[in-house]
Amino acid sequence: MAPAADLQPVTLYTDGGCDPNPGPGGWGVVMVFGSQTHELSGREADTTNNRMELTAAIRGLEALKRRCEVRVYTDSQYLRQGITSWVRGWQRNGWRTRNGRPVVNQDLWQQLLTLSTRHEISWHWIRGHQGHPLNERADALATAARAQHRLPVHLQPASTGSDLPDCTLYCRGSCQGNPGPGGYASVVVSATLGRSVQTGSWPNTTNNLMELWAVIAGLRTLKHPSRVTICSSSRYVLDGATRHLATWERSAWRTRQGQVQHAELWQELARVMGDHDITWQHISAATAHTEMRSALQAARLAAQQSSRKDNG
Repeated sequence: MAPAADLQPVTLYTDGGCDPNPGPGGWGVVMVFGSQTHELSGREADTTNNRMELTAAIRGLEALKRRCEVRVYTDSQYLRQGITSWVRGWQRNGWRTRNGRPVVNQDLWQQLLTLSTRHEISWHWIRGHQGHPLNERADALATAARAQHRLPVHLQPASTGSDLPDCTLYCRGSCQGNPGPGGYASVVVSATLGRSVQTGSWPNTTNNLMELWAVIAGLRTLKHPSRVTICSSSRYVLDGATRHLATWERSAWRTRQGQVQHAELWQELARVMGDHDITWQHISAATAHTEMRSALQAARLAAQQSSRKDNG
């Protein structure tokens, strides 16, 4: 095996996409060797955004014929966080998540993990569609590859990319004492599956953590990519998800003050967001919105039951 100092430096810019999601997809890679570049792309007829992001990284690494020092740039938080933080835990758990479910896209994660051991790799997140020329080129390659897949008119699906199933999560948390016994609830209203309530309790927690876990619990119930509106009264959750999450991921879950507080929960949120098209909506805690009140009542009941167990 060549010493690190003797390895050829290579930079990969990877991107993938799908329209609709799931549906026809494409991936693209721009490979940079000193002053030279090489481009790769491909498509699949039935896939997802996340699978195309993974496939782009796999195809780029497969194209390297000898051990290299590789810098991979991706705008996929799912890809970067998965390969740098989650995959080793999945491997130790027999390719099961912490809740015992099979890891989604296990076949591709295993391929990527195997390829990663052949090189010295650093993974970098780059914000998409911000004008970086090689990231934009990878995106263009993926888009062009996807566009080459055209079904005959009589076989075209009736839906389009805007026709993902709609779902709304109404999320609330509650805590007796703060910190103390807490409960969470997510009222899940789906256009295809109807209404359900996910609820539970923790023996010692805080309001903020219960508000965050309510969102995670709701998203965990969704088995297919959906257009999801997440309603929460928690500024902690909304600001974290919409303003800080990408920065935390890019900085390896550290701030100037140190480790991101409750990083493991924010990482789980990033994971369960997955292939969903998500919109975040703030609804005041004082609102009379029926489903938000239902979620709060369920969360309070779970917290009270947890408190009674502790006192019993």
